Amino acid sequence: MQLLVSQGTRAKQGGDLKLAIITFAAGWLIIAWPWLSGHVTVPWDSKAHFLPQLQFMAASFAKGESPFWTPYVFSGSPQIADPQSLLFSPPYVLLALLNSAPTAWAQDVTLELMLLVSGLCMILWFRDKGWHAAGGLLAALSFAFGAAMAWRVQHVGQVMSLAYLPAVLLCLDRALERRSLTYAIAAGAIGGILVIGRDQVALLSVYFLIAYVAHIVMQKFRQPAGAKFLIPPLVVATIAGLLVIAIPVTLTHLVVADANRPFIPIDVAGHGSVHPALFLTALAPDVFASSGGGIYWGPPSALWKDTGLYLAQNMGQMYFGAVPILLFFWGALSGIFSTGNMRVFAAGLAVSAIYALGWYTPAFAAMHAVIPGVDLYRRPADAIFLIGFFGSVMAGYDLHRLLTDPWIPVSVQRRIVMVGIPVAAFAIMIGLASHFGTLDYAWRPIAIAAVLTAIAAILLWQARHLRVSQPRLAAAVITLFTAGDLAYSNGPGGATALPPAEYDVLEISTANPTIALLKKLTSQSRSDTRRDRIELAGLGFHWPNASLTHELENTLGYNPIQLGAYSRASGSGVNAGLPSDKGFSVLMPSYRSPFSDLLGLRYIATGVPIEKIDPALKPGELPLIAKTADGYVYENTHALPRVLFAQEAQIADFEGLLTTGNLPTMDFTSTVLLETARPTPGRGPGSVRIVSYHNTEIQLATDSPDGGWVVLNDIWQPWWFADVDGKDVPVLKANVLFRAVEVSPGRHTVTYRFRPLAGAWKQLRGKAGI
Repeated sequence: MQLLVSQGTRAKQGGDLKLAIITFAAGWLIIAWPWLSGHVTVPWDSKAHFLPQLQFMAASFAKGESPFWTPYVFSGSPQIADPQSLLFSPPYVLLALLNSAPTAWAQDVTLELMLLVSGLCMILWFRDKGWHAAGGLLAALSFAFGAAMAWRVQHVGQVMSLAYLPAVLLCLDRALERRSLTYAIAAGAIGGILVIGRDQVALLSVYFLIAYVAHIVMQKFRQPAGAKFLIPPLVVATIAGLLVIAIPVTLTHLVVADANRPFIPIDVAGHGSVHPALFLTALAPDVFASSGGGIYWGPPSALWKDTGLYLAQNMGQMYFGAVPILLFFWGALSGIFSTGNMRVFAAGLAVSAIYALGWYTPAFAAMHAVIPGVDLYRRPADAIFLIGFFGSVMAGYDLHRLLTDPWIPVSVQRRIVMVGIPVAAFAIMIGLASHFGTLDYAWRPIAIAAVLTAIAAILLWQARHLRVSQPRLAAAVITLFTAGDLAYSNGPGGATALPPAEYDVLEISTANPTIALLKKLTSQSRSDTRRDRIELAGLGFHWPNASLTHELENTLGYNPIQLGAYSRASGSGVNAGLPSDKGFSVLMPSYRSPFSDLLGLRYIATGVPIEKIDPALKPGELPLIAKTADGYVYENTHALPRVLFAQEAQIADFEGLLTTGNLPTMDFTSTVLLETARPTPGRGPGSVRIVSYHNTEIQLATDSPDGGWVVLNDIWQPWWFADVDGKDVPVLKANVLFRAVEVSPGRHTVTYRFRPLAGAWKQLRGKAGI
């Protein structure tokens, strides 16, 4: 009889699991449909930054080239070390291999599929824990479509990092419970992929995983068998993870050390803190009009004076469903979260909330000073991703307890608090809206949120009575309501969905006239010595990385991390979408400067007349060659060829030139600046031409009667190597920022190759004094 009961229970659990999976897949399809259908597209960083990165990778694969270095932004950049290049994101690498010209739609579908897989892993993990399938379904829905995962879906890298976490937990728990080395390898490998997202969400997730494992080990020590059986799978998982992360993390570490922002000071990071008022969005997602449907009035905005914050209006969003937030309140007040299963998640949520508050508590300053990695990131608000994860897991566990365990009595005082928290929160919302004079349009999202909260409370109250007689009905009503709630409350808005036509310029097949003109001009001017660069400035937020999409060699781009020397030399900023974003430097104080000519910057497309960007220009100094619907296109007729042959060399202090900008007056077509040089009187001129030019390999042919230096006006970086006729030679830093090799008299073939592993190994040996 016991065997029959056990088999019946397992069959019921299996049926519930299948039902949960089917329901989640259906909910995913409905919630994600606006993006899956192509009706809208994920905007902002998703397109302005990540789509061009994906397209560059796909085009490189299609041409049989390496995508480890790109010549198309910031005059050249090491993609392999860029945390946001997607080169180490398996789903996007697979897309790039299968599709040589990925569209915005293909990118969105890949992201939504990742959320589907992540939610399914959450459900399976709940099943492995022995928790109710409805709890896993609720957790999966609120995790995949709640809080930052919904409202900040444009931050593709961070979404992908957190999406791996349920899969890591699933494999890790199976490895430890079953003592399975196969699952240990999987846990380590997936955890490694999570880490090589190399963003703040990945960092916080890793610290949570460390705490989670420590929690399990401490629990096992209380059992007779102890924790000794955990050692083999933990060791194997650690080794697998280290093997995955070793190369990308090392490469990023080496580049960031010399980048434009090797660390973020505490006062700068504080500007990315979450204002305490934004916690109200856990109950009313659009209380501050964050969706873009009205005038945003939350902090920071003009109405909130002197917050000192620098956050987009969707970065403080914490809503993960009315039912989940009420379950969370019930779990917190009933003491459920103090049990062994939830203690580590409750602690993680508390730490994440404190972290997100940033400079509003003294704790973040201590974290910034003590915890490794925290000082690499500028926005503690990223912890909201983790808040959504912890809140979803805890709400799902609460639903499990509600549906399976005897009712946990809550004292009258705690019931009052449970009701009082949302009531007080809505009262505060109304008070703030009245104070700031926004109640005339804020009342609607507040009222809708209040109604949803009331309905959620009624459904949970009914579920308490139905959990014995009709538990499936109780679970179905709660989870289906949550799916509908998230589809509406966290659905498409100005922060998460825009018409695809907004990003037409980032489609490879675009007919945009400005892009077409620049491609035509650079193609016509290309020769065996010239590869003219362009600049896209002040054309709009999503324009700077369009050069990656269309293979235009751009002096600017969109990326918070750049080679430090280049940023100092050119004045390049994170993004040049607005005219005011375009920076200059002491070395390049104007478009009409010797350094601009050395860059080979010939065509400049601007959204406003160029004199408004560069007041130092005299009228007509850079001729206007076209006006398009997007702006203006100018030509710098003094731009130098990409390759030059110098028969003479002068010594220069490059660090001093970066500081003073006092570039010597000289003929760069025949003379090169080097950090060390010897006198070379009476040398005759030579010649050099480009034989082939690829992302990571460039071949030049040179001929000279007396020898000299072959100068390539591409950015010097220590992972570039060179040989002359097959013999390795040093790559000299030339003219402050570029590359040169010395050649002897006669004809030679000079080959530059980007070899990041060899270069990184050489750097590490140098740092170690080997």
